[in-house]
Amino acid sequence: MASKPGKNKNIGPKLRIISLGGLGEIGKNLTVFEYAEDIIVVDMGSLFPREDMPGIDLVIPDVTYLVKNASRIRAYFITHGHEDHIGAAPYILKQLPAPVYGTRLTLALIEHKLKEHHVNDIQLNVVKPGYVVEAGQFEVEFIHVNHSITDACALAIHTPIGTIVHTGDFKVDYTPIDGQVTDLGRLAELGNEGVLALLADSTNVERPGYTMSERTVGETFNNLFAKAEGRIIIAQFASNVHRIQQVVDAAVRYNRKVCLMGRSMVNVSKVAMQLEELRIPEGKLLQADDLDRYEDNELVVITTGSQGEPMSGLARMAFAEHKKLEIKGSDMVIISATPIPGNEKSVSRVINQLVRTGANVIYEALADVHVSGHACQQELRLMHALTKPRFFIPVHGEYRHLHHHAMLAESMGMSPDNVRICTVGDIIELSQNRMNVVGTVPSGEVLVDGLGIGDVGAVVLRDRKHLSQDGMLIVVMAVDRNSGTVISGPDVISRGFVYVRESDELMQGARDAAKAVLSEFGRIDPSDWNRVKNDLREAVSRYVYQSIKRSPMILPIIVDT
Repeated sequence: MASKPGKNKNIGPKLRIISLGGLGEIGKNLTVFEYAEDIIVVDMGSLFPREDMPGIDLVIPDVTYLVKNASRIRAYFITHGHEDHIGAAPYILKQLPAPVYGTRLTLALIEHKLKEHHVNDIQLNVVKPGYVVEAGQFEVEFIHVNHSITDACALAIHTPIGTIVHTGDFKVDYTPIDGQVTDLGRLAELGNEGVLALLADSTNVERPGYTMSERTVGETFNNLFAKAEGRIIIAQFASNVHRIQQVVDAAVRYNRKVCLMGRSMVNVSKVAMQLEELRIPEGKLLQADDLDRYEDNELVVITTGSQGEPMSGLARMAFAEHKKLEIKGSDMVIISATPIPGNEKSVSRVINQLVRTGANVIYEALADVHVSGHACQQELRLMHALTKPRFFIPVHGEYRHLHHHAMLAESMGMSPDNVRICTVGDIIELSQNRMNVVGTVPSGEVLVDGLGIGDVGAVVLRDRKHLSQDGMLIVVMAVDRNSGTVISGPDVISRGFVYVRESDELMQGARDAAKAVLSEFGRIDPSDWNRVKNDLREAVSRYVYQSIKRSPMILPIIVDT
């Protein structure tokens, strides 16, 4: 580990940059940097499952390319501790171990994940802003930036052909909670030294001006706490430690106790308190079981669920399904977050239900209860002006964000030939004078369902969606293996399709359709069972659709006796 970059190296092969996530989407950020025989990886993020992914817990990047090149991976570099940047760490490191570098809180959160998944013997190396790490022919410099989590960094990746600046997630906050501002001075130095390419956060590129300071939220909390007469329940991202601290500070000011709810909220807060990044005075922190011992005006609950996740703390409270707390009319509920693109419907559903309870519901449209951790247009312009890159690749955003960020770069004088909007899997090849997309690598989504990783694909998701929308009819019969005769059935069982007691005629018709198929076979030999099942499926499906214009999943079952 060195203190300053600057090794003289011979110029050889071209630099390759491959994003395996984070382009055209908000989440599962992972970028591969490749030079000669050396590979480094920036971030290992996950993605919230979409509404068309029933039963899926997590979406992570497809790292087939890295698996094929495992021996070339020198290190992982993590910009910060948000799930869309570290959520895939235990899954990737389990099969592709290599040293991991990041700041203190970032690695503490990763370490917690690794322990939960029983992933051992991973070398975690804590660095501070200003540190430079050697990894093969790369030298990676950590640069402090502001974000909605402590210890966030941009990266200056020094390569034999030039320096790449990867901003990570950032904003420019001149009055941050911890007093540590984005290191604009170092970014300007890099710009003067020469930046070959800039990869920059595009999330808020559609928003003009500057992102408000986090302190704005603290002022709003103080105003709201002063008016609240009952319990105060605040939903936010667990990883926003500065936000949690501001809630705690307001609670102390107004003589309220604090209770943390939600698995991720408890886990992150515990790690942050151990590192003294979060300070809760003695006697102010309550367990959920102790809530009934205090008056409503003495309580503040900080919970997960700001994105409307069905199983989150806030959603279960809203729908009276939470074991410890149920929303009531005297509560003030503050949703201190903005919906991630794609989560708008889920958030709206929870807000509507909260309003139905009679609670005073406060969200971003009504008060300054949330500020973004991402740079708006003027901050992005500042980043471009300071770094003065020769080439630019917008990252971390849906396609429209990448498009508008490319336009912003061009408005500042960059040649369109030096700007590339890429998709996941593109191989970007860089020389000192040229940037081209030269091919693709395997990429996409790997779905995590419980302990299963990648065993749920498009076919399974299609079946789940089919079942959720149309239900299922099970056609079951018993067949004597020796004689080949049907000795029982066919019986038809409905699950999620129709209420049997009110659909006698329909169910009898389905049975008759099944009997008609069986009569055509006579003796049913075991070798014919697949054909029998297919014919049953087609016949019953055709009958049901002709009768009521619905298409449930048909599942024939033959019991061997």
